[in-house]
Amino acid sequence: MNSVKGPAIKFGNHIDTDVILPGKWLSLIDPKELGKHAMEGLDPQFPAKAEKGVIVVGGKNFGCGSSREQAPLALKNAGVQCVLAESFARIFYRNSINIGLPVIECKGLSEAVSDGDELSVDLEAGKIEDITKGKTLQGTKLPPFIMEILSDGGLIENLRKRLNKQ
Repeated sequence: MNSVKGPAIKFGNHIDTDVILPGKWLSLIDPKELGKHAMEGLDPQFPAKAEKGVIVVGGKNFGCGSSREQAPLALKNAGVQCVLAESFARIFYRNSINIGLPVIECKGLSEAVSDGDELSVDLEAGKIEDITKGKTLQGTKLPPFIMEILSDGGLIENLRKRLNKQ
């Protein structure tokens, strides 16, 4: 997985993990069930919008709040292919990589991209193309070891693969 493409669903600054997946759903263990409740506090229709594959666009400090791994897991299982934001909370960023959800930081993104814009993202190069507006933005480049984790579907599968080679 080197690139993703899809419509943008845009959110603002300081989107916390309690909004990404409300606490009342933390008892769910099936990732698909978690996906049915992603972002429901902000947009109850989000899972229906995301099911065919979307790119979430956030502002500053996306994923702040508690360190629940279920938040990025819910996004991934709702149909989110990638999360782009001005900046991420550190633990959310790493939890996303660990479960195989690509995340890229890009300054100026929230002003440049509109809700519904068709985006194409080259994960390795950090290149974000807004096809709708004909603009290209440069985000952070994902290093090879993170690309390998994402390609393997997350950290656990990456570790299994590496252990099987030994």
